Amino acid sequence: MDLDDVQIMCRVQAGQVELFDVLVRRYRASLLNVARSKLGDPAWAEDVVQETFMAAFTARATYNPRFSFSTWVWTIMLNLCRRQWQRRAARPTENSIPSGSPSEFSEYHEPVTGDTTLAQILQTERCQQVHRLLTRIPERQADALRLRFFGGLQFAEIALAMGSSLSAAKQRVKQGLTTLAEQVQDFDGELP
Repeated sequence: MDLDDVQIMCRVQAGQVELFDVLVRRYRASLLNVARSKLGDPAWAEDVVQETFMAAFTARATYNPRFSFSTWVWTIMLNLCRRQWQRRAARPTENSIPSGSPSEFSEYHEPVTGDTTLAQILQTERCQQVHRLLTRIPERQADALRLRFFGGLQFAEIALAMGSSLSAAKQRVKQGLTTLAEQVQDFDGELP
């Protein structure tokens, strides 16, 4: 039996709560990729993704099956990422980034795959560069890029998750790519 997200949520609302685990397995990796990119800290990202699923499960009765589950869960995750930064900025610790924004990724380590240690190092370095660049562009552009490329969302899903029109979502991705390209040119050899 292959159920889509809406069918699963309807059954979860009807009491088959164990089916929610199917949605967790479907969305966890992509949510985690975007949260890691946005927050820059794997532990924070893990916390936010867990909070996202807990919030979705807790609010399962409010889910409207006329709308996409993915849009709902992505919106929850983006809002929780923003709250995470506000909490961390309000009470900085030794391990938090003091600026209150995801500006440094010194502790960020993207999971890597590869046959050699050198390949793993290079992959990690490239990921850190991309994430560093994303922190230097406007947040809406960066979020649109994260949703498109790390989350694999279509433009219509990005628009819904970000509360914008379809054309605005497309424009944010386009502007984000243009801004990133300008950032790379500005570095002119600064990135390894």
